[in-house]
Amino acid sequence: MDQLTRRRLFTRAAPAAGAGAIAGAALLRAPGAAAGSGAATTHGATHETAATTGAAGKAPQPGHGSRHAAFRGKVDHRKNGFDPHEILRDFDWGTTRKGPDGRTIREWEIVAADKEIEVAPGVVFPAWTYNGRIPGPTLRANEDDLLRITFINGSAHPHTMHFHGIHPSSMDGVAGQGAGDIQPGDRTVYEFDATPAGLHLYHCHVRPLAEHIAKGLYGAFIVDPKGGREDADEMVMVLNGFDTNFDRANEVYAVNTIGFTYMDTPIQVEKDKLVRIYLVNVLEYDLINSFHLHGNFFDWYPTGTGKTPSEFTDTVMFCQGQRGIAEMRIPNLGKFMFHAHQSEFTELGWQSLFEVCERGRDGKLVCDLSASTDRQG
Repeated sequence: MDQLTRRRLFTRAAPAAGAGAIAGAALLRAPGAAAGSGAATTHGATHETAATTGAAGKAPQPGHGSRHAAFRGKVDHRKNGFDPHEILRDFDWGTTRKGPDGRTIREWEIVAADKEIEVAPGVVFPAWTYNGRIPGPTLRANEDDLLRITFINGSAHPHTMHFHGIHPSSMDGVAGQGAGDIQPGDRTVYEFDATPAGLHLYHCHVRPLAEHIAKGLYGAFIVDPKGGREDADEMVMVLNGFDTNFDRANEVYAVNTIGFTYMDTPIQVEKDKLVRIYLVNVLEYDLINSFHLHGNFFDWYPTGTGKTPSEFTDTVMFCQGQRGIAEMRIPNLGKFMFHAHQSEFTELGWQSLFEVCERGRDGKLVCDLSASTDRQG
């Protein structure tokens, strides 16, 4: 029997099944099945395994009417060691001290490690991680801070950290420059100034680059401008996906790793309050990703390096490595979807909800529980 790929399944299933049924394209080989020619290789060795399924030992099965027919149950965030709802508003400022000149020195320790991650209910992916999570920590600093990142490679493979921004070539995290590729068990220190202000990212830059990024080695990196930005409800969204059978086509798409996680539990925001989203696209194997917001528009600041928005829109698109800041105030109560405006991505996990609430007399958010929850994009 030939190996079933995501795109083949789309061709076969689309006429007969709804969007949720197509999400059943987790398309995973059952445990013990042959890897086949589509298995990715790194440094001459085949990846340990393709993604495996949960305790039942069977891949998710397509069904009709709801994507829950495919992604049945819930991901065990505790077992994963991170929760996408916590990652959303988790900004890591590191530890700080003052240098002799009074300048702030900001420091982090980042460890690369091989780890299995459940990326959809019952779908376990053999990932490479920074500090045990995907995406890695959202590093945050003020413009002109001195940044010092101690990188420890606890993985079985060579890795680096390559930061977008301005820095010396010796700090670039690429082969042949500075410390070059960091071998298993070794460490290095990346040190550079926090510049320019804006939204950036970091990722592994060891060849083959596609596999090192697709396996999970990336994260967001924010440099706040002098004087800061207007107070807002801030959140980070790293757009990613997972090639669960290593055929260089993604089977799961997500924001902050877990497909549909913000559909199951919508992101609560306050009516009329400024919301600021740091959006970073690290999707591998697909040329373009996008962000579309229902029922509202937002100001868009490409790369976050300027203070004047480039447009007022409800949809933006970007290639891998592109990023920007979206700012909005939502005037109406209820639930508003946001998702990729590539329907295939939406149906395979990149679909989420904002739930717009009011502040009650007790200071807590009061949400409109009667608002409709449309799950079909």
